[in-house]
Amino acid sequence: MPRLDVPIRTGRRLKGLAALLLTGAAVLLAGCGQENPANAGEAPASKEATLARPVQVTTVSFRPRQTQKSFVGVVRARREIDLAFRVGGKVVQRLVEVGDRIEPGTVVARLDKEDLKLELESAKAEMQAATANLAQTTTEDTRYRALTAKGAASNADLDRKSLAKEEAVGRLERAKRSLELAENRLSYADLVTDAAGVVVATSAEPGQVVASGQTIVRVARLDEKEALVSLPETALADARTADAVVTLWADPGRRIPAHLRELSPQADVTSRTYPARFSLEGADGTVALGMTATVTLRPKDQQQVARLPLSALIDRGHGPQVFVVDGATHAIVARPVEIAAYTGDEVLLSGGVAPGDAVVILGVQTLLPGQKVRTVQAPAVTEVAERLPSVETRRAQAPAAGTSVAEQRP
Repeated sequence: MPRLDVPIRTGRRLKGLAALLLTGAAVLLAGCGQENPANAGEAPASKEATLARPVQVTTVSFRPRQTQKSFVGVVRARREIDLAFRVGGKVVQRLVEVGDRIEPGTVVARLDKEDLKLELESAKAEMQAATANLAQTTTEDTRYRALTAKGAASNADLDRKSLAKEEAVGRLERAKRSLELAENRLSYADLVTDAAGVVVATSAEPGQVVASGQTIVRVARLDEKEALVSLPETALADARTADAVVTLWADPGRRIPAHLRELSPQADVTSRTYPARFSLEGADGTVALGMTATVTLRPKDQQQVARLPLSALIDRGHGPQVFVVDGATHAIVARPVEIAAYTGDEVLLSGGVAPGDAVVILGVQTLLPGQKVRTVQAPAVTEVAERLPSVETRRAQAPAAGTSVAEQRP
């Protein structure tokens, strides 16, 4: 019967498959009970490596606490003199222009001298009259003294003549001073500089009537030059004590020593900065006024500190500490540290660590002293910048404007 043949053949096949499975299981159990000699020595090391926790570390290095600071300014003359006439009048001639170099005794402008000449002639006439008056009063005083001695004149007449003579002496003295003043006023019609320099501004033109003391030209002396910069309030202490060096934009390789000459006690109302003037030592004619100058401040005797991220610091009731990885055992060691200062994202350490120590900077709250770790060096700032694509690369990789999402997909 066909229906009875099928179950018999199926039962035989199942019995053979079961026997085969039992044989394979026995072989597997026998193999699990034996140890492979080739991998006997690698098992503990692999297990230990698996249990070691990876941590990110940074290498300690000591640097000056305050780095040098640079400020941009301009070259100025220490002394800028406003030249003006000592008398008023009409300007008839201006002999200099902006940028002209002048020497001591150079005439830069002239006034109309007609009125001043008339004053001088009047003073001379007054001088002649005072001289004649003195001669007359002196003669009369001498005559009346003789007449008084003979009894021909009274003492009252003699006193009047003596007083007239003294008045004439005073009048002559006044006339002399008036004559000197008139001569000086006439000489003031020529505006003369008394120092070498360069003209940086003019304020009057020929034909203009100016008053006494009104600025005609401004002269900058070239004997001393300085750099004018604006300092923030955080740099005031450094400006007073640090060494200053000035570099010029026109000559970057040249370094000019400088020192602080003047620091404003009050901040500028608009910029809230403090104007400071640094005198340039040995500045020659190649250092022109108005050049762009960079003043670099280098603090003296700086404290050497180690800069670490704030995440590397931990305090569990025993003071601030950091975890240092032992290079021989790969175990972390807690070290007390001395803190010099805190910044926005860093802590400055003055002691407790040594140059070259590997300090854990992430996840220190979950670590325990003596724990085995695997170190991963933190990337430097320059390495991170190199890994980031440049602006041109990002622009090249960016999709073109107007491209749809469907077109961007491969």
